[in-house]
Amino acid sequence: MVGDDLDHCRMPIKGNMALYIGGMGARNKNFYNDYAKALGYEDAAVKIQDLFLSGKKDQAMAAVPDELVDACHLVGPAEKIRERLQVWKEVSASGKIGSMLIGSGQLEALELVAEEML
Repeated sequence: MVGDDLDHCRMPIKGNMALYIGGMGARNKNFYNDYAKALGYEDAAVKIQDLFLSGKKDQAMAAVPDELVDACHLVGPAEKIRERLQVWKEVSASGKIGSMLIGSGQLEALELVAEEML
């Protein structure tokens, strides 16, 4: 999501992450919740899930840390996304990750990533 307003860019992603971390699977068997914990966001993952399963979806979304969004997604001004892509490309070249899932409803974001990945 490309844009100068980071909060605005993160908002739809936080909603999606709250759904996955909080509501995909049973309380004790949720791949995305476990993944957030493995990334170092254990307290946030528990809180998000508790809120989401209690029907407090807006609060669950607000509980998704900005840092977690930034760790998993490319958001913000074009230059920030270019810098983050460089890091991802370096990690990929090292063999630590093999692929990247790219998706956006924002044509500008897709074009930016395509240009940087060539």
